[in-house]
Amino acid sequence: MLPDTDVVTGSFGYIGKYITRRLLGEGRRVKTITTHPNKENPFGEVVTAYPYNFDKPHLLVENLRGAHTLYNTYWVRFEYGGITFRQAVENSRTLFRCAAQAGIKKVVHIGVTHASENSPLPYFKGKAKVEKVLVNCGLPYTIVRPTVVFGKEDILINNIAWMMRKFPVFPIFGAGQYLIQPVYVEDLASIAVASADDTDSRIIDAVGPETFTFEELLRLIASKIEQNVKFVHLPPTLGLLLGHLIGLVVGDVVLTKDELKGLMDNLLYSEQSPNGETLFSEWLSSNKHSVGRTYSSELKRHFRR
Repeated sequence: MLPDTDVVTGSFGYIGKYITRRLLGEGRRVKTITTHPNKENPFGEVVTAYPYNFDKPHLLVENLRGAHTLYNTYWVRFEYGGITFRQAVENSRTLFRCAAQAGIKKVVHIGVTHASENSPLPYFKGKAKVEKVLVNCGLPYTIVRPTVVFGKEDILINNIAWMMRKFPVFPIFGAGQYLIQPVYVEDLASIAVASADDTDSRIIDAVGPETFTFEELLRLIASKIEQNVKFVHLPPTLGLLLGHLIGLVVGDVVLTKDELKGLMDNLLYSEQSPNGETLFSEWLSSNKHSVGRTYSSELKRHFRR
């Protein structure tokens, strides 16, 4: 007998890759639906890749057919190249509708903490709209909302460390006392895969076991990678301008207004008890020689193929 099959959106990406590894390790078969089906496949012939086919829903239904659980990581970090948050919501609507037609039994969706349709931030508002679409699609679901995810392929922590290695001064936006609870990507994958067995639909956060102020996090990173960085408190608008200038140099979007505002409004912090196990401080100690050695480009990862 063949093992049961699941579908993961974005198995070649960051979070999707770890969910796929977890499923394969549990003896599941995995198909992936991805923006870049011809991208180098880290899983070889074990995982078959199909395009999203949002504009050809009959093909999307066929690619989803025969699977038990859909693990959805699809979203956009910012609007770029004609891709908007509104379009991403509509693409998600198509995906969930096709999943229902294909006979998917459960959807595990990766959201974000504090997603809200009342949010003034398009990123968090769009995430909430996708959740509403999922809730109303008629399929059992678990929505997993991570705080901020760290790991070897992480962009945020890696690029903070990269800038500390390159520049003698690092900005702290405002007072720097807003909170952040990093959760390890493998812990997130474990939480997501375990939630497929839930019989009831629910929404949970994925939360790491350590809480830092943003300034504490920055000083910890500088200490672990042994960089004598001078920290300077800057107004958020000036910090965004600085990020834009660095972005021009590296050819990337370093920081968005939504991301900064969400961080400063404590949206990367959860009141839920931690369900992740990996300590960020210990992970950083183990990876201090590699983190931040090269810059990780969001545009190169998702848009330039």
